[in-house]
Amino acid sequence: MSLAPALPRRRRVLAESLLPQALTRSGTTVLLGAALTAVAAQISVPVPGSPVPVTGQTFAVLITATALGPARGFAAQALYLALGALGLPVFTQSQHGVDVLFGATGGYLVGFLVAALIAGHGARYGADRSPLQTLGTLVPASAVIYLFGAGWLALSTGMTAAQAVSVGVTPFLLGDALKALLAAGLLPGVWKVLRRYEGDRH
Repeated sequence: MSLAPALPRRRRVLAESLLPQALTRSGTTVLLGAALTAVAAQISVPVPGSPVPVTGQTFAVLITATALGPARGFAAQALYLALGALGLPVFTQSQHGVDVLFGATGGYLVGFLVAALIAGHGARYGADRSPLQTLGTLVPASAVIYLFGAGWLALSTGMTAAQAVSVGVTPFLLGDALKALLAAGLLPGVWKVLRRYEGDRH
């Protein structure tokens, strides 16, 4: 008998369990993930004293990546950034263009790519099937967005690291904590309903 620890088992993500293969393998879900992020970006509330508004983007990024898995989740965010860079008004407040990516808030957008990989990877190994495990994946994914965002903000504006954290991280902690808690209830809840449905079928 081997004494080596068992490696985590790769599992289906939500999209693969809920949708036909024709959708998950055609790129349709990637397009839908990018579209959801674009719509969520238009939910924007300015924060006094900060160039960074409160938006629905981070929630959309984490939810779609968890539902799609790391490869499709990353591809959805890459497509979102590409569409915005090419001139489609998909960024916050219908902004667009390469200058947005290199502007003060560009780091948050780039951070979406890495966050999608983290959240999607966790889901691929079943971390979205319990509230605590979901939080254990979404918290570091959110932290990466903050890291890229605040770092880029400091470099592009000349702020100190403390100033960038003060205007680019602190005002959003409570809201993002609530988003993570919502996702931690929503995602395992969908899996529970799905398991019950599959059990009823058999």
